[in-house]
Amino acid sequence: MLAPPETSPIASLDCLRRTLDEPEPRSPDRDTLDPADWHAFRVQAHRMLDDILDYTEHIRERPVWQPIPQPVRDRFRDPLPQQPANLASIHDTFLRDILPYSVGNAHPGFMGWVHGGGTPVGMLAEMLAAGLNANLGGRDQIPVEVERQVVRWVRELFRFPDTASGLFVTGTSMANLIAVLVARTAAIGATVRRRGIARTGQRLVAYTSSAAHGSIAQAMDLAGLGSDALRIIPVNGQYQIGTQALEEAIARDKSAGLTPFFIAATAGTVDVGAIDDLTAVAGIAQREKVWFHVDGAYGALAMLAPDLAPRLAGIERADSLAFDFNKWGQVPYDAGFILVRDGALHHRAFASPAAYLRRETRGMAAGSPWPCDYGPDLSRGFRALKTWFTIKAYGAARLGAMISKTCVLAQYLKRCIENEPALELLAPVALNIVCFRYRSENPAENPDDVNRNIVADLQESGIAAPSSTTVNGRLAIRAAIVNHRTNQSDIDAFLEAAVRLGSARVHCCAKACQL
Repeated sequence: MLAPPETSPIASLDCLRRTLDEPEPRSPDRDTLDPADWHAFRVQAHRMLDDILDYTEHIRERPVWQPIPQPVRDRFRDPLPQQPANLASIHDTFLRDILPYSVGNAHPGFMGWVHGGGTPVGMLAEMLAAGLNANLGGRDQIPVEVERQVVRWVRELFRFPDTASGLFVTGTSMANLIAVLVARTAAIGATVRRRGIARTGQRLVAYTSSAAHGSIAQAMDLAGLGSDALRIIPVNGQYQIGTQALEEAIARDKSAGLTPFFIAATAGTVDVGAIDDLTAVAGIAQREKVWFHVDGAYGALAMLAPDLAPRLAGIERADSLAFDFNKWGQVPYDAGFILVRDGALHHRAFASPAAYLRRETRGMAAGSPWPCDYGPDLSRGFRALKTWFTIKAYGAARLGAMISKTCVLAQYLKRCIENEPALELLAPVALNIVCFRYRSENPAENPDDVNRNIVADLQESGIAAPSSTTVNGRLAIRAAIVNHRTNQSDIDAFLEAAVRLGSARVHCCAKACQL
């Protein structure tokens, strides 16, 4: 049972009520949305918790993914319900029609995209956060202090100054947008928020590599700068941004009267997991007086792993850093984060005084500045709690060891591919992403089609779920090993299935050609 607060106002409130001659509060009735029978609700709630824990505990016994039957899809085309339904029956529908047909990233065989697997601890924390139903836009409340503590931990991890600011957001796509907007304010001044870009007379341009995530271009679009103002810099043989090409592009734009304002380096590129030379890019940004941003969507948390952290040298020099706790950090979705070196500038880029957001020195309106002063959202969920629980429950060292393990498994997969004549490695393995393909010697076959079908065959088999991408113009089978549950046996099962399905498809095609 919850303990009462150390100092309770209940007695004084009762006295005031009697003084004002007010009636005692009525007993709860059916006018609320709370359960009429709390005992029955608890029984059902415990069943629901047990069912989802059973699902997680026995996840290996399930397929990674399975196609959704049309009758199941059709059940989600019913009209708006007008009358209440029994909670147990709704839960049964969830078990039958929803739980079996998720994308499967909790499963150790999921290697398709960079999705974390989540944890039981994070799941319970999400439940507690939902129970509080806290809006972390602001106000003087402990949930905001929890988020501020995580901000301090992040500053410590990445060696940012105490004046740096941080904010939970939906994901790195939103974090990248916030970084562009803060950099825009740094380049033009806070008046751009009122006057707009056109009236400044400046033409801002930004830079990133051809391996960068599409959210960088989207951020330029949403910020009103236009994706055409983003210069795409070629990568080198290690799929890192070409620093000489970057310097040349900046020089050309300056000669043309344009204003370079933003460089986005990547820590863990989306296709192959490469890390840009962050020290070199930081040096260029410093010399050119350009904002240095790092998109570390998943790779930034390699800082937790002592054997991987040196590869991120230079990240501590970033003006802003975007990453997700819901990837390598295994926090349930969603839990993106933006860290900005100049907290005061970050505040100027977003703070919007309004009468209904008036700040005070006491009461619930104290505690300024509020999280809503650092981003576009006024209504914000308690994302920090599941992150706080995850870090507290597992500790930085254990999380770092888990991250290292996924990279060790990637190297194991790489060696297996190199030793398998039927397979071909397509890119260096920098972190935890492995790109390869099945060799197809039949000139009548399109190798891209063969490998595209192998990916779909693997997904439909339920054994493993890779994705596909394009590397040097060739379609690749892409395995992103992110899930903390994945082990060597999962890699073996994935590779065996890939070779077997590839062989079956090639031989089937060969027979068809002979006919």
